[in-house]
Parts: sequence; structure tokens; C-alpha cells
Amino acid sequence: MDGMVVAFFVPIVVFLVIVAPIWIVFHYKSKASATSELTNRERAELNEMIDVANKMAARIETLEAILDVESPGWREKQSRAS
Repeated sequence: MDGMVVAFFVPIVVFLVIVAPIWIVFHYKSKASATSELTNRERAELNEMIDVANKMAARIETLEAILDVESPGWREKQSRAS
């Protein structure tokens, strides 16, 4: 009877002490890496924001070029005012 208890007890303890914690750690690591990736919708939104930012940068460059022609020295006036 004692031999049978030990035969079941030792593998259970080894599983709970060694295998289960490693299994749990790898399970949650894989869950975290799976959720950290962008979904297709998020990727599309990000690309749309990049396009909007690029258009805004182009508009700002155009406005600065217009100001350079119409009001030379506007940059220095702006920096003095700040």
C-alpha cells in the first residue's frame, strides 16, 4: 500500500513543482505575444493616420513657402515673440 501511494505521490509532486509552473509561464508568454500584434483594422487605422500626417506636413511646407514669399523674415519675428 505504501509503495502505491509513493508511486502516485512523487509524480504528482514533480508535476506540480516543475512542469506546471513552466507550463503556466509559457502559456501566458504566448498569450501576451499573440495579443501584442496589430489587428488588420488597427494596421489600416495606423496607415490612415500616417497618410494624414504626411498630407499635413506637405501643407505646412506649402504654407511656409507662401509665408517666405509674402512675408520675408516671419520666422525671426515668430521666434522673437516666443
